[in-house]
Amino acid sequence: MNFESIYSKALDLKFITPEEGLDLYNNAPSDELIFVANQIRQKLNPGKKVTWIIDRNVNITNICYSKCKFCNFYRGKNDPESYVTTIDEYKEKIEVLFRHGGNQLLLQGGLHPRQGLAFYTRLFSTLKELYPELKLHALGPPEIVHIAKKEKLPFRKVIEELVNAGLDSLPGAGAEILCDHIRKELSPLKANTGEWLDVMREAHKMNLVTSATMMFGHIESRKDRITHLKVIRDVQSEKPDASPGFIAFIPWPFQDQGTVLNKRYNIKNSITSEEYIRTIALSRIFLLNINNIQASWLTVGKTTGQLCLHAGANDFGSIMIEENVVSAAGASQKFDGEGIQAAIMEAGFVPQLRNQRYEEEFYSIPEP
Repeated sequence: MNFESIYSKALDLKFITPEEGLDLYNNAPSDELIFVANQIRQKLNPGKKVTWIIDRNVNITNICYSKCKFCNFYRGKNDPESYVTTIDEYKEKIEVLFRHGGNQLLLQGGLHPRQGLAFYTRLFSTLKELYPELKLHALGPPEIVHIAKKEKLPFRKVIEELVNAGLDSLPGAGAEILCDHIRKELSPLKANTGEWLDVMREAHKMNLVTSATMMFGHIESRKDRITHLKVIRDVQSEKPDASPGFIAFIPWPFQDQGTVLNKRYNIKNSITSEEYIRTIALSRIFLLNINNIQASWLTVGKTTGQLCLHAGANDFGSIMIEENVVSAAGASQKFDGEGIQAAIMEAGFVPQLRNQRYEEEFYSIPEP
């Protein structure tokens, strides 16, 4: 098949249609997808720099009423393994983060049935009082929806209160696949597609830095993945010109170990290295209005992550000082600052430390 007209459109930085995207995804040779995606990457992010960040993922709580079928992390409120992280525990974890040279905390957790807006604003303001230089990349649309429904408040009001308490940026957590027929199967108690997108619309109107994710390789089809990319692209197109909107897109494969999907339905992660690289390439070709594409080395490993840097990705994510959710379902990769830089250089690129706004930072080796 000849895909030259679609490639030409994308290389001219014009949006391809969902039908064209699905045609490429299903039928285009991998080497062509990789080549075109890399060319687009060079138009949007010229040169050899590949960015990375130092942060720590701390879970506020593992208590969650959503009980998503892909999650092996959540616990019921009466489970002996359930917890809510204490301020003393935060302090210990933040001190380690600072020693590694980082200053950003990725704060996420379950949808705790008793935690409302006051809990989160008190937590954020306390952490900022203790550590004024700390950046909070925290929660995500499902938590915002949960808080808004609990407090009977609009999404905008919830986000404003969280920003006033210290929220710096909003992760694209809980997106999974933004198609309601999939979400009803995987996580019927969590934010639906419209709610997830509406939270991000409000965040963009407030000029808040956000990201978008996609967890794939479970019960969805390639067409569903394209639908996911399309709604992300549409919301990014709606943002005010001055707003960063979705500053990055991060696709990562479903981790199946110990999950309900795996144990009860025998559904396993279906994503091969080639499929992941094709997805990165297709994401770069499709999402022309999102500047950065991140390769999830945590879930696909170093080698596949490195190959993605030649297939449209320009970011290698975080060293992940701590990560508990996907690790609980089988992800086991590890990097420190020197290791992630070495991996980027091995792939033929120049590592550049960044912050959440993708502004360049200086890296110094942590003291022993």
